[in-house]
Parts: sequence; structure tokens; C-alpha cells
Amino acid sequence: MNDQTLFLMYHEIAAAGRRLCEPEPGYVRYAVSEAAFRHQLAHLQASGTSGISVSQALATADQHQSVIVITFDDGCETDALIAAPLLAQFACKATFYVIAGRVGLRGYLSPAQLRELSAAGFEIGCHSMTHGYLDDLNDEQLRIELGEAKDRLEQIISSRIAHFSCPGGRWSRSLARSAAKLGYESIATSRVGVNTSTTSRFNLARVAIMRDTDSAAFARIVRGEGLAARRARAGLLNAAKTILGNSAYERVRARVLPQS
Repeated sequence: MNDQTLFLMYHEIAAAGRRLCEPEPGYVRYAVSEAAFRHQLAHLQASGTSGISVSQALATADQHQSVIVITFDDGCETDALIAAPLLAQFACKATFYVIAGRVGLRGYLSPAQLRELSAAGFEIGCHSMTHGYLDDLNDEQLRIELGEAKDRLEQIISSRIAHFSCPGGRWSRSLARSAAKLGYESIATSRVGVNTSTTSRFNLARVAIMRDTDSAAFARIVRGEGLAARRARAGLLNAAKTILGNSAYERVRARVLPQS
């Protein structure tokens, strides 16, 4: 992996006339519009930056190539309907982390769409079975969320699933050990930062692109600017999660987030 490799984290692409998969404010704030995503890919192209997948990033050692890793969490239907065509238009690759238990549900990828994404050359990763917070689970539940989810996705696309991303960014050393035992090669987290040749593949940092990430903010992120402030804010949120616990934290977040 190159030094100073930035991983971007996207979720559902919001399109006119389409309902989002979830209505909660905490979910909506991650939904980037189709127009914004198009502009962001155009910015990468204009700056000479290639969008690549997780596997491509972990395999390369070319220090001179300007690359950014593009990832999507959840496995929403707009991955296939909007994101993939735009990525292809701008000659970008990406890794789509899919919630295995939601394949075929309203708003999420169907098995056929998932196979089409894979056949088109996009990388499929796993985002657990149910999107449960993994630090709340026992060993048997963890085996289902990591192992059975991996098996289900592999059966759908007839190809190996090598990469995992943590629901809600809940990462732990025990999770990393379990993932490695189950055959994963990396874990993407919500830890803010850039990745280097010395970063653990089982604790990869990403930067979330949000609904309110405007063009200027996106350009700063791509340049690696302002990440320290983002990391500090994320640290405060992680501390709150630890103190309150996941259930209490989610109740508080639902009350304080704006209804937008």
C-alpha cells in the first residue's frame, strides 16, 4: 500500500424520487446526492487521481501513483443503479461492503444486482449479516455476523469475499482476530485518518463523505487537509459510545441530530 493512502467511505446515493433505505436522521446524513457524487468523481479525474478498490490499494507499492480508495457500506440498490455506472464513466473501481442479511430487501441490492456488480469488476466485501454492533455480541453471534455472512455472499457471487467493514465503526482487537481466522484479509473501520505501508490491514482508517460535504470540503479531504479536526471529533464520539453503551448512545443521537 502507498504511504498516505486515503480511503473514502460512502453509503447510499440519494436520487430524486427514490426513498432512502432508512428514514432516521443518523442514516440520512450519510446519503450523498447523485449530483454531488458525480461532481466528486469529476474532481478526482480532473486532479489526476484514480479511484481504486481495497484489494488494489493493498496490492500496490507504487509511491508515485495518485490514488484514492472508494468504498461503500450497506449494499443499497443505488450501488448498482447509480454508483456503479458513474464509477465506470469516470474509470474508477470501488469496494462495496454488503450487509448479507439485507440482500433482496426493499432498497437493497438483489442477488442478481450483486452478481452484476461483481461481474462488472467491482469488488464485493462484507458488512456483516445484520449490521449489529459487533462489540455487543457473543462468540456465536460474532461467527454468524462475520462467518455466515461471508459464506452467504460468496454463494451469491460465486467468488471469494476477502474484506470486511465494521458496522457503526465498532472495531476491537478481538474482532480483528476473529476476522483473520475466518479468512478475511482486511477490516475497514470508521477511524479517521490516512493509511500507510505500516497501517494494520485489520484496522484501516476511512473518511466519511456526508450529505453536507460540499465541493470545497471534498477537495480538502482529497488533499488530506483537516483530518486532525475530524479525528478529534470522532474521538469524542467514540468516548461517548464507550461511556453510554451502544443502546443509550443511539437514543441520545436520535434526539440531538437534526431532522434533515
